[in-house]
Amino acid sequence: MSLNSIDPESKSIDFTPPLPNITNPAIDLYEGGYNDPVYEAKALVLNHAIQDIGMGRYQWYLYFVAGFGWFADVTWTVMNGLIIAPVMNEFHFNGAFLSLASNIGLFAGALFWGLGCDIWGRRWPFHITLFITGIFGLAVGGAPSFVALASLFAVVTSGVAGNMPVDNTLFLGEKQFASGCTGWLNQTNPDFVPASHQYLLSTLSIWWGLGQLLTSLIAWPLIANYSCATTSDCTRANNMGWRYLSFALGGVTLVLGAIRLFSFTLLESPRFLSGAGRDADAVEIIHKLAKFNGKTSTLTVEDLDRAMPGGSSSSRGKHGILNKSSKYDSRHIKALFSTPKMALSTSLLIAIWAIFGLSLTLYNNFLPYFRGAVFGDASLYTTYRNLVILSVVCVPPGLLSGWAVQVPYIGRKGTVAIAAGE
Repeated sequence: MSLNSIDPESKSIDFTPPLPNITNPAIDLYEGGYNDPVYEAKALVLNHAIQDIGMGRYQWYLYFVAGFGWFADVTWTVMNGLIIAPVMNEFHFNGAFLSLASNIGLFAGALFWGLGCDIWGRRWPFHITLFITGIFGLAVGGAPSFVALASLFAVVTSGVAGNMPVDNTLFLGEKQFASGCTGWLNQTNPDFVPASHQYLLSTLSIWWGLGQLLTSLIAWPLIANYSCATTSDCTRANNMGWRYLSFALGGVTLVLGAIRLFSFTLLESPRFLSGAGRDADAVEIIHKLAKFNGKTSTLTVEDLDRAMPGGSSSSRGKHGILNKSSKYDSRHIKALFSTPKMALSTSLLIAIWAIFGLSLTLYNNFLPYFRGAVFGDASLYTTYRNLVILSVVCVPPGLLSGWAVQVPYIGRKGTVAIAAGE
């Protein structure tokens, strides 16, 4: 749906942005390069404009299309484990190497696209990464050898890993202590979702549960009915189940990418534009957002100029934090350990993500392979039927987490602690 073609009955917003205090910032983490106090001051002005517009149609549309990224992420993460048994029977290789290739792709994709969306913007990585996943997902089904399969799978997961940080940044936004798509600590600066609805990020995991459920439902009949039972005499002709699954999931991913591209006009992040020194474009995005939601905003470039030293628009170009002079160096890492509290928070989050990544890899990649022996029935039908049953349980926690983060005595910390403890 095109934003430019919509002319709803407008509701004017009397927006009087605050004038942030930039003379004594709490912490200037990226002095002379990336996240300076001027940028944070202008981001605060944009945040207030978004908050005044409120939660509307654009944000709800974005909620659904951002969920496609979560859907694709879990789809291709569990795909590795779903096909490992029939693929090993056909190609005769050590199954751990397929998992290794997948995780190499995840690491490379998160690094490349996470940094890239701070350079090129969020809009095109948002679309490109999902199409990379779908196209190479289809190609996985035609892999003639294990080397080709592992290589294609690495490209697929690089697209998946790149899509997730872009989706989350566009939906919720960056963090003040680490800018843009690479940011993940401390206070949130929303790209489009007002602060009053930031709890919705937790509920995006519903798409994760739905993705795992749908993938398991598709895999159940295909793997069970079109796979070799043993390694003896296992040829491509009688082991097409995992290939059919790749074709199906690749097709679904491409359909989701097409829905993103053709049915929804994604606006560039106003904070990215402002950080690149394009304040006029950032203000234009705010007005398009308000129009799509049936409102108007009075935000002007002059409001952003007030955040500049001396209020001079001529110095705006000097404060384009996402410019050629910006570079990543050790200060960006040291800032995450700048105080004892920050160091503890950073260390705990790294540990949680590391343990989560380890457990998720072990669960998704090897559980279908070993589960049959536990139940005393190693048939593919029983194995994948049980996987479907377990996948059903993955859907409700997304709703529960969205509720829990808003409960005063639980909140975000309590929700993370409970989930990690499980």
